[in-house]
Amino acid sequence: MRIIRGQSNLARLGPTLAAGAVTIGNFDGVHCGHQAVLAQVQRLAAEADLTTRVVVFEPQPNEFFAPGNPTPRLTRLAEKLRLFAHFGVDEVLVLRFDDAFAALSAERFIEQILVHGLRVRALVIGDDFRFGQGRDGDFAALQAAGVRFGFDVTRAATFAQAGERVSSTRIRAALAAHRFDAAARMLGRRYCIRGRVVHGRKQGRTIGFPTANIHLGRLQVPLAGIFAVRVHGLGSEPIPGSGYVGTRPVVADNQTVLEVHLFDFAGDLYGRMLEVEFVAFVRGDLPFTSMEKLKEQIARDNAEVRQILDQQPMRRRGEPSSVLPSRNGCVAPGLAAGTEDPMGPGT
Repeated sequence: MRIIRGQSNLARLGPTLAAGAVTIGNFDGVHCGHQAVLAQVQRLAAEADLTTRVVVFEPQPNEFFAPGNPTPRLTRLAEKLRLFAHFGVDEVLVLRFDDAFAALSAERFIEQILVHGLRVRALVIGDDFRFGQGRDGDFAALQAAGVRFGFDVTRAATFAQAGERVSSTRIRAALAAHRFDAAARMLGRRYCIRGRVVHGRKQGRTIGFPTANIHLGRLQVPLAGIFAVRVHGLGSEPIPGSGYVGTRPVVADNQTVLEVHLFDFAGDLYGRMLEVEFVAFVRGDLPFTSMEKLKEQIARDNAEVRQILDQQPMRRRGEPSSVLPSRNGCVAPGLAAGTEDPMGPGT
């Protein structure tokens, strides 16, 4: 899969690109609904011998317009790209969403990005998609441009489970409510956070519970607290452990972190890329008057986590897998016309 970063690289490569079938959005989570859209793009591409292309924004528009209150991310850019490659996307355009891009008119977006840059011949998009300065561009404008410039515009399909549309918003809500099985059904895989182990304060080792600090690479995450987790990336089988997502009030640094204490494991993890699978919620953050009190609570938490993981098999038959999903990991599909706004808070 080829990754094109920014408008300047797109302008340089545009004349050499093959005609494309394109879709646009945040694709946060690359969930079952997104996977249905990718499959729709791939069908159109196969019918007309086109290259499949996905356009995403970095930062996401909500993060640009509301940096003080961004929508929690399900996946950072690197995770999205890994999933796009897994699902067979040919090329991804990553556009930097900044002041200059926000000021780009709808007409210039169509001509510069879609027509001359991506050489669009088929566009799959939600009928409530808005774009351009002031969100002036809409589905009707794209249809009119398609007639003018010679590309087809197709409404993106909605993916429903049990009569409800799958969306990033619903997945965030499920994770916040610790409904991990429900989130897995909508994602087509168990929910994981993937990141590299970085150096932290190293305070865990001073109280007998060393932790791996995972770089989050996002402004906000959709869950917080103490969790039973399984960590992938250290061998053929995941390693059980206790995970913490939060701001460490006992340390008072106000920075959201992901820390994982691995059970019965010893080794240097710095620089390793790990994937943390969230299995069950244990508790929320608690105030502690001392490190000794924290140490006592961690011991109780770890005992509870071990019990949870011992009682819960790594994967039940028919359940979506963790890490990379299978091509049919999305269960109970139902397709209908229309979709969520790929640039809105629901994606």
